Amino acid sequence: MTDKTQPDSADAPIEQQLYAIRQKIQPRAVHGVFANWRIALVLLTQLLYYGLPWIKWDDRQAVLFDLAARKFYIFGLVFWPQDFVYLTGILILSALALFLFTAVAGRLWCGYACPQTVYTEIFMWVESWLEGDHVARKRLDKTPWNATKLRKRGAKHLVWFVIALWTGFTFVGYFTPIQTLVAEVMQFNLGPWESFWILFYAFATWGNAGFMREQVCTYMCPYARFQSVMFDSDTLTVTYDNSIGEPRGPRSKKTDYKAAGLGTCVDCNVCVQVCPTGIDIRNGLQYECIGCAACIDGCDQIMDKMGYPRGLIRYTTENVVKGKYPDSSILKHVLRPRTIIYTVLLALIGGAFVWSLATRVPLRVDVVRDRVALSKETDEGMIENVYRLQLINKDSQPHRYTITAHGIEGLQVVTAAPEVAAAPLQTVDIPVSLIADPVELKSRSIEVTFTIQATDDARIRDEVATKFFNR
Repeated sequence: MTDKTQPDSADAPIEQQLYAIRQKIQPRAVHGVFANWRIALVLLTQLLYYGLPWIKWDDRQAVLFDLAARKFYIFGLVFWPQDFVYLTGILILSALALFLFTAVAGRLWCGYACPQTVYTEIFMWVESWLEGDHVARKRLDKTPWNATKLRKRGAKHLVWFVIALWTGFTFVGYFTPIQTLVAEVMQFNLGPWESFWILFYAFATWGNAGFMREQVCTYMCPYARFQSVMFDSDTLTVTYDNSIGEPRGPRSKKTDYKAAGLGTCVDCNVCVQVCPTGIDIRNGLQYECIGCAACIDGCDQIMDKMGYPRGLIRYTTENVVKGKYPDSSILKHVLRPRTIIYTVLLALIGGAFVWSLATRVPLRVDVVRDRVALSKETDEGMIENVYRLQLINKDSQPHRYTITAHGIEGLQVVTAAPEVAAAPLQTVDIPVSLIADPVELKSRSIEVTFTIQATDDARIRDEVATKFFNR
């Protein structure tokens, strides 16, 4: 007799784990057009990153973010805290560019220029050099620890950490002059903050590019989660074309796949083996896909060997795959309202940003009133207000300035000298008195304007409004 108090095995709750243990990915090396683009982007980005701190400009480091002096040097430009609006402009331009590139061709940034992708690529080059191809690396992973494995893994991590340490050192070199940093290291006199950030950035590079790799893209990067919002049916993405690939299956090179009722996919799994995130692009677009196009290069190599036409996996759009229009007219559909709007906005804001930089006045003046007394009467019966002007010469050249004021009839400006000299990038404090006839003072408070003019350049001029108080 069956015990009805016990649940049937089919009705029993199934326990499902929410955490999957990571399966280590050892991607296969691949060659092709997109692999060459990745190599070129790796070399270009790292040449810029490692090289910029060593370039000199006007006897100083060309690119330096001097937080202690509160000055950002970018070649011939010097930015101060008051120039925060330019940082805002750069962020807006970067966001619009990201939106445009993503709307046109998906995750181009992730696949070719993201630091995580770039350093993972560099670390994998080192790994292939010291441990062999993907088959040898998988075999080494399964091998018990011995002298050979210890030697190979030790050499790999040593090279990895040297690269990571140099990366951290270069990063700090953007904030502390890199030649000063070299001297401090050579003299064992490196400061605590410099030491911390060099080691922290090195550790982050070593961990992210050496160990976490695709997990950073899959679980940590927010871009992978919201990228689909910027995609539409006309976005170019890495796509497997089911219409020509299915039904898939292995076959001899001599097999007439059309007569056998097969597609061009030979089910070799090369597209999976070369993928740095370990996905199967044949299952459709997935958020783990970083758009590196390694699967395109791998598939094209197999198609060439089989004598089949390329393009089973390619950059295309959802509408092309559905047959709404052919590949030949894809450019027309890439230029759609969304991308045109992004392009126009990017051009307008970029133009305004460049114009603002080109017409930027390298002078800033702040006015601070005397806090002791708002005004006082002189021996001659005139009314005097005392101010302190702070002049910031943002230029890399010295200048001399004159100070005038207007807003009250007969207003006199009294300074220690008729002209004020300021060295390059110097801040100068100048006490200034304004004297006015009480007859001309029509109210208790009157707005006046200081005009500071460079004597050697008519374009360098600043005006600052303040108040003149009557007794």
